[in-house]
Amino acid sequence: MAIRASFSITRTFNHFLFHSLFSPKTHHYRFFSSQTIHQDPNSHSSPQYINEICRILSDFRDPHHELECPLTAFSDKITPSLVEQVLKRCRNLGFSAHRFFLWAKRIPGFMHSKESYHILVDILGSSKQFPLLWDFLSEIKENQCCEISHEIFWLIFRAYCRANLPRDAIRAFHKMGDFGVKAGIVDVDQLLYVLCKRKHVKQAQEFFDRINVEVMPNAKTYSILMRGWGDVGDAGEARKLFEEMRERGCAVDVVAYNSLLEALCKGGNVDEAYKLFREMGSSGLAPDACTYSIFIRAYCEVKDIHSAFRVLDRMRRYNLVPNVFTYNCIIKKLCKSEKVDEAYQLLDEMIERGVSPDLWTYNAILSFHCDHCEVNKALRLISRMEKENCMPDRHTYNMVLKMLLRVGRFDRLTDVWEGMEERGFYPAASTYAVMVHGFCKKKGKLEEACKYFEMMIDDGIPPYSCTVELLRNRVIGLGFSEQIDVLAGKMERSTSCVIQELSSVIRGEKACGKLRSEEQNLPSEERGEGYGYTWLTE
Repeated sequence: MAIRASFSITRTFNHFLFHSLFSPKTHHYRFFSSQTIHQDPNSHSSPQYINEICRILSDFRDPHHELECPLTAFSDKITPSLVEQVLKRCRNLGFSAHRFFLWAKRIPGFMHSKESYHILVDILGSSKQFPLLWDFLSEIKENQCCEISHEIFWLIFRAYCRANLPRDAIRAFHKMGDFGVKAGIVDVDQLLYVLCKRKHVKQAQEFFDRINVEVMPNAKTYSILMRGWGDVGDAGEARKLFEEMRERGCAVDVVAYNSLLEALCKGGNVDEAYKLFREMGSSGLAPDACTYSIFIRAYCEVKDIHSAFRVLDRMRRYNLVPNVFTYNCIIKKLCKSEKVDEAYQLLDEMIERGVSPDLWTYNAILSFHCDHCEVNKALRLISRMEKENCMPDRHTYNMVLKMLLRVGRFDRLTDVWEGMEERGFYPAASTYAVMVHGFCKKKGKLEEACKYFEMMIDDGIPPYSCTVELLRNRVIGLGFSEQIDVLAGKMERSTSCVIQELSSVIRGEKACGKLRSEEQNLPSEERGEGYGYTWLTE
């Protein structure tokens, strides 16, 4: 009987794989990052053309690939709006995006929008193509095809800081004059902000010490630096800056006080922060909602939810409304403390007081439901999100799909998956990985794991190397080693060069090693981090 069952499974599995290979299909291609696509109502660009062009840029991403020939068919369809949308969808394909931009520029009578230039600068910076970026700026300056604005340099500052190249960000500031852009205090503030945000506070302070004799800093400038020192846990440096403000006669406003308060609280000096809070009143400055929110977040950080609520009650008495970030801090702590009913009460309060909950709000509560395998409550929350015009993101779907796989609710799993496309959500590698990994762990569900793997290949989405290896090991482990050639052949026939290269992994000819460069360059939220849960592993 066991032998007959094994034979039946093998026959069904073979039929599924070969049928999927040779059956005609219509695919709606999805690209690069899970996202909900909102079409510009004023745009006349066809989503079909955008999808097809994005697919070409993905398939011909290697610098040696001939890209112009497959793009030629779209020459008469190119509009400034279409170019903008293609560039936005292909943010992680720096070289291909640049080649596409240059190709479109050569179309007779076509002119790029100012927005397209900004998007491409951002793409080249995000993909660390800095030599190409500076060549591009030099070309803009020479041809005068677009104004090189302050905003373009702010994008460059951010790109260098994200790449952990703070010295290069500072050098970019000093090169602004070479491109006809006169640097001012606003540019100083922008540079200091991105340096501090990426924890390059020491370099930010050194830059400030050199520049403040040329450009007069204001309260905002000092506040940025104080917050920066607070983020790295050095309240002492923040205090020095606060005193320097006073000595230089710079007006100390509520924002400056809030910056020092935040630095003190993050450093664990809540008692000293409270003394400073009382000093504000004697100085004639009324604390604002941000002031109280600093104490709420500090109490949440040390899991003192009762003190956080006392501050929140005080804000209610003064008719001060916390922002969404502050509400999210409390809601997250309530969920961690198994007090999800109180979290819902705060969610209702937010809406009543005119504060729109965001994805972090809903995902914090959803994470609780998923951790406790509360299927109906999780799905009801997603419905509520949609009614309140907060569309689920990849984290939302990954959590719910993973939970449904874990509890074996495959009927609801199918409903959620099909509903994603109806809502305009396009799953990428992380969401497909949840499905493949989840089905691989379930007894008798290898066929479904292969189904979603093939869907990913058909849609031109390169899987993670670990997903390929897991599926290979599972297929071989269950005695279906002959199917490896079928899957590898499908990957080799893909128009995506990355998928073709990964076929060697499923054949076992190449170790997993590093993830492909796109995986490594994804921001943390794209990899499924950021909500206090993991998207793939238990």
